[in-house]
Amino acid sequence: MVKYSIMKKSIFLAIFSGFLLLLSFPRYNFWILAWIGFLPLFFTLHNKSKFKAFLLSYLTGIIFWFGAIYWLAHVTTAGLFTLVLYLALYFGIFGLLFTIFAREKGIFGLIIIPAWWVILEYLRSHLLTGFPWVLLGYSQYLNLPVIQIADINGAWGVSFLVMMVNLAIYSGIACLPPACWKGGDRQGFRVTGNRKSRNFIILTVFCLFFVLAYGYFKLHLAPHALHSNTIKISVVQGNIPQELKWRSDAKDFILGEYFDLSRKALTDLPDFIVWPEASLPVILEEEPQYFLKVSDFVRDNSTPLLLGAVTRAGGFYYNDALLISNQGKLFNKYSKIHLVPFGEYIPLRGALPFLETVVPIGDFTAGRDYTLFDVQKSSGETKSKFGVLICFEDLFPGLSREFVKKGADFLINITNLAWFGRTSSPYQHLCASVFRAVENRVPVVHSANIGVSGFIAPSGRIISTVQNPEGEEIFVKGYKTQELDIAPRKLTFYNTYGEIFILLLFIIAIYSILRLIRIYIR
Repeated sequence: MVKYSIMKKSIFLAIFSGFLLLLSFPRYNFWILAWIGFLPLFFTLHNKSKFKAFLLSYLTGIIFWFGAIYWLAHVTTAGLFTLVLYLALYFGIFGLLFTIFAREKGIFGLIIIPAWWVILEYLRSHLLTGFPWVLLGYSQYLNLPVIQIADINGAWGVSFLVMMVNLAIYSGIACLPPACWKGGDRQGFRVTGNRKSRNFIILTVFCLFFVLAYGYFKLHLAPHALHSNTIKISVVQGNIPQELKWRSDAKDFILGEYFDLSRKALTDLPDFIVWPEASLPVILEEEPQYFLKVSDFVRDNSTPLLLGAVTRAGGFYYNDALLISNQGKLFNKYSKIHLVPFGEYIPLRGALPFLETVVPIGDFTAGRDYTLFDVQKSSGETKSKFGVLICFEDLFPGLSREFVKKGADFLINITNLAWFGRTSSPYQHLCASVFRAVENRVPVVHSANIGVSGFIAPSGRIISTVQNPEGEEIFVKGYKTQELDIAPRKLTFYNTYGEIFILLLFIIAIYSILRLIRIYIR
């Protein structure tokens, strides 16, 4: 009976952690909960066997991931369950690692558990084409002082800090009377428990002080480069229902919606207008008359237009961003490099043909070139350059870094999340664009079919968004014009050196494994 009661309590704490972490992300945005979200899990893992630690942490992961990506059920229920069970494995592995390394003391004891968490996030973001959704650091996207360190170590640094604080608080609470050692049963704290806790807290407070001081400096005291020019951009949010997107009888209606909104935006005299991903409701080469309508509209209004379209070349289909010049001619195009597995292509199609039944998809080919687009003055001189990220490409920091390295002064993300209904998905996606802005210190324009569409400053501050009179941002039709200050491009530490922080964490992890092996050999 006692064992049953203890197990019930353990399960409750594991579930509770999952909910706390979930509430820290959009649309709830109780970001402060992320700093304590792992505490129930840490306490329930205390003195558990490695197998039970894995299962309890796996349960936390299942709760969290079902709550985070429930919107996938709008497209595929089987895919949702499969993905949740896979993603929860990273929680399970983390719980297992926690029980192994919780006894470590000193500075190493404070950094090894956050290091393993970030390594697992990094692996999740790259294995099987990667799923870098709702990283722990993304929970802080509205916490501007904290996220400024992303220009040094990316979103990974924020994830590391949040986990470090969780660990330090756990260590402190675990050693408070009467929770201090009683009869020698507090794993990892024994006689030195209070000293370990004190060291953890001191080191964590120091790190927090440094991060907040750096954030305050970047937001308020850092010298700002003189802006070389300004760009006025209008984003158009068509709010086209997904069920209408490719209907043959809806093509003229869809174009009409975008034309009407663009005419309104033109009254603000923008340098160019942005339509979202796949806003042209046809495959360009198969029904060229619709592209001609767009071309005529652009030429008549003498304002360049960036839009998303599906194109075909040599029997292959591409998810493209097209820039039409003010003369109505196709000026440049970018083909999406990182395709969505089971959304735009099927991995291992030849070896595992049954995967075609998991979710209905298109069949696209990945692009290869990091195309830069020019914003030109009326004289034809280049005013600035920008790169385009299509759909969830802004989740992958390497793509953004590469565009900026090649000369992009700002980034534009065009996307369409109408698939997933009125859910938290658009807001979760917006988090990534906020971090790409900070990491590279460039403005980011976010253009989405159903929202959220808006503008993000290099500090990560969301400047403005498309809204209706009630303040709603998703599933509303409208446009927004914003003038962006474009400063001379200066690469950040993160943009220059990339994942050096991750490399350091891998070195620490390898060292921790070697230490463990040495202990067992003894």
